[in-house]
Amino acid sequence: MGAELDDRAAREFLASIRVGDLCRGTVTEVTRSRGLAVTLDGFPARPLGMVGPLEMSWRPYPASPLQAGQSITGEVTCVDLEEGIAWLSLAAAENPELWAFLQPLRPGEMLSGTVAAIEPFGVFVALDEGPEHPVFPGVGFISIPELSWRRFDAIADVVKVGERVSCAFLYFDTWNGEARLSLRETQPDPFQTFADSHSVGETLRGQVIKLVPIGAFVQVADGIEGLVPLHELASPAVDDPEEAVQVGEEVSVVVIEVDRQWRKVSLSRGRVAPPDVR
Repeated sequence: MGAELDDRAAREFLASIRVGDLCRGTVTEVTRSRGLAVTLDGFPARPLGMVGPLEMSWRPYPASPLQAGQSITGEVTCVDLEEGIAWLSLAAAENPELWAFLQPLRPGEMLSGTVAAIEPFGVFVALDEGPEHPVFPGVGFISIPELSWRRFDAIADVVKVGERVSCAFLYFDTWNGEARLSLRETQPDPFQTFADSHSVGETLRGQVIKLVPIGAFVQVADGIEGLVPLHELASPAVDDPEEAVQVGEEVSVVVIEVDRQWRKVSLSRGRVAPPDVR
């Protein structure tokens, strides 16, 4: 009976907390995998607060890191009534201006800025209206898949440091305190254009751009590459794509499938009708 009352009291206490609230508490346990367990002020019975490893302070660690018994203040990022936990962020509490800028943003909103840094994993953008980030070169971040609809060899082929960009806002990354952005969402999708203007059974000309064990990739339009499976490369069938085509060769292919969901085009070279010699 006592446990049920305790659980009910914990749920009622958590239900009174809202995302964005600042909560004070005392660290009761420090673990490497889960972070900090926190007894929140107002509910001393047991720890209801958690600070995940990625929600810790971004400040340089003091001589002695956080330990049990220390008082902290964190911003509530999630209240999980089912699990009985309020997730807190120390980084958010330390950077209120940054969180105040990021939280009201909505998916699809257009944001402008300047490319601040290019890394192997993506691009940092210093946003015009945003504050400086306390850790990263910019408040905005574009992951590699969100840079372009088209294939590219290097990020510098798409954007360069110092370049002005306008991007669509995707979501607020609370772990890193940044706006996740998309550059490709501001560009026409070449796949949808291709799918709208071409149909199964149509014969196209294209260039072989890559050979793989299962066949050959042929570029049939700007930004559109289709796979010619090995068994569709030639008649009679070949065991190796190099027996039928070479990279750089211009070939005729027939569209055998356009998959909008998976953004795939399947082609056949073997089904191309022979030229009319009459």
